[in-house]
Amino acid sequence: MLPDSPACVRNRGPILEVLQHGFADRQRVLEIGSGTGQHAVHFAAGLPRLVWQSSDREEHLPGIRAWLAHASLPNTPAPLALDVDGPWPAGRYDAVFSANTLHIMGWPQVQRLFAALPGVTTADARLVMYGPFNDAGRFTSESNAAFDAALKVRDPRMGIRDWQAVDALAMASGFALQARLPMPANNACLVWQRGATIADAGSYLPR
Repeated sequence: MLPDSPACVRNRGPILEVLQHGFADRQRVLEIGSGTGQHAVHFAAGLPRLVWQSSDREEHLPGIRAWLAHASLPNTPAPLALDVDGPWPAGRYDAVFSANTLHIMGWPQVQRLFAALPGVTTADARLVMYGPFNDAGRFTSESNAAFDAALKVRDPRMGIRDWQAVDALAMASGFALQARLPMPANNACLVWQRGATIADAGSYLPR
């Protein structure tokens, strides 16, 4: 049986709209934390000119492989084992995507993720992160506050991150914020460009 994430089904349409603009001129994307693999097959189908490289920790790879085999798309190579605390792939990607991962990592892991990006991306790589984000230490909705509390019950190291703190990590790795796009259910997509400046953002906005 294929693993199923209802959240993937709910959010994949709005995210694909962002990626169809943001990744229109990209060739190879690394997805960090592919989870069930449902996003990988949906986005690869919607972006057929892209090679969509899924990745996750070893224990999630069987489910991802099952979804890739079920979809049988020509642009989805076998998933890579990737733990942000371990070795990263040797290839270079001109796009990176991750959804709903930053709040389930500890902050040191979030820091390691961003610190590793220059080693796996091209000089003009684009980065898109989707999920819930706080704004200057404040929750953007009551549902996000409740979600954060539930995360901390699971593991005190988890929690919704301030988008400003995440942006600071991106800037330290050479990525300039190009867009902060509101998404359904009190989520957002943050879009960065490596080698760009904040002044370049006006040419990006897709919506």
